[in-house]
Parts: sequence; structure tokens; C-alpha cells
Amino acid sequence: MRRFFEILRGILDELSDQNAYKRHLAAHGATHSPEEWRKFSDERWKAKSTRARCC
Repeated sequence: MRRFFEILRGILDELSDQNAYKRHLAAHGATHSPEEWRKFSDERWKAKSTRARCC
């Protein structure tokens, strides 16, 4: 049962961008803060909005 909840938590973290945020913190050598979350969110939004869309 514990393994099930670990897997579920991992899925939820991935869907909510928590894993990507952790990777962002590690890559930039930063610690969690509201300002860093805003920077991360802005970078993600910019990347998504500039990608070419089909149809």
C-alpha cells in the first residue's frame, strides 16, 4: 500500500510541475522561495507560448 502512495505522489508531483521545479532549483543552485517559483513559472509560460502549434 505504501508503494502505491509513493507512485501516486510521484504522478501528482509530475502533473503539478513540482518535479520540474525541483530540477529548476537544482540547475540554478537556488532554494525554494516565492520569487524563484515566479521565475520558474514565467520561464515555463514563455517556453510554452513560443512553441509552434499545429492546427
